[in-house]
Amino acid sequence: MAQIELDGLLAFPLTPFTEDLEIGLDRFAENVESHVAAGAGALFVACGTGEFSSLSVGEVAALLAKAREVVAGRVPVWVGAGGGAAAARAGVAAAQAGNADGVLLLPPYLVTGPPDGLVDYVRYAIGDTSVPVIVYHRSTGVFTAAAAAKLLDLPSVVGIKDGYGDVEAMTRIVTTIRALGTPRSAEFLFFNGLPTAEVSAQAYAAIGVARYSSAVHCFAPEIAHRFHRALGENDTEVMDALLAGFYLPLVALRDETPGFAVSLVKAAARLRGDKVGTVRPPLVEPTAEQIDRLGKIVENGFAVLKGR
Repeated sequence: MAQIELDGLLAFPLTPFTEDLEIGLDRFAENVESHVAAGAGALFVACGTGEFSSLSVGEVAALLAKAREVVAGRVPVWVGAGGGAAAARAGVAAAQAGNADGVLLLPPYLVTGPPDGLVDYVRYAIGDTSVPVIVYHRSTGVFTAAAAAKLLDLPSVVGIKDGYGDVEAMTRIVTTIRALGTPRSAEFLFFNGLPTAEVSAQAYAAIGVARYSSAVHCFAPEIAHRFHRALGENDTEVMDALLAGFYLPLVALRDETPGFAVSLVKAAARLRGDKVGTVRPPLVEPTAEQIDRLGKIVENGFAVLKGR
């Protein structure tokens, strides 16, 4: 398999819903175009921020098709798959059939297993496909370093995205894989996939995990790109200012209610005029008071951004 290049800031478009909570493909097309225009390095549609867990197989396929139509080859388009073993296998197959550039494979649904069982889950999901796969390390899919190294035996697995948040564990995974000393281990990709990844970006970059996805790109790409550039330049002054004035207050609000890693992003996008609708249950919308605070946090973020 050719080496996969996923550089720049990775964006995860929201899935717009109508008032009756049906997907709005026209609104989604606008959303996708805005990400590309803002400079996203790649798009991951129907993933965590895109409410993968609430979508049907047909809806995921429709979102992938629309994204590919809009993007027209300008940036890579990856798509989510996962859940139960059979659903994950069907999702990976559908991604290949839909000409996705790759798949973000989310963890097993509800149950977990020992490390070798997780490797088998990935193997089963891939089946006889060849579409590139990034394995999401989180929740019911937490890999040991030894199990993560076994993923390199699966040719289409090109990387691991960490949403677990244990820097020591991720250091073990990165070091174990790089120490294999093969061309494949040298090319293997690592991603920081924590919610509001900018808060942990410096710590992860220090262990060789500089790539990350930014939910903030959905509503404030200007802030997201400035932080990303500062990280690449090791400009701690800019990073500290944006963390203190924007990201940390945003995270504090996010942590008030389960699911706000998505709900707040949608609310912020609506505040900026995007027609993305509300979230599907069991996620809930912020209260009026929380939305007011969210607006002030975003406003302050842009104030901090001025002159930087």
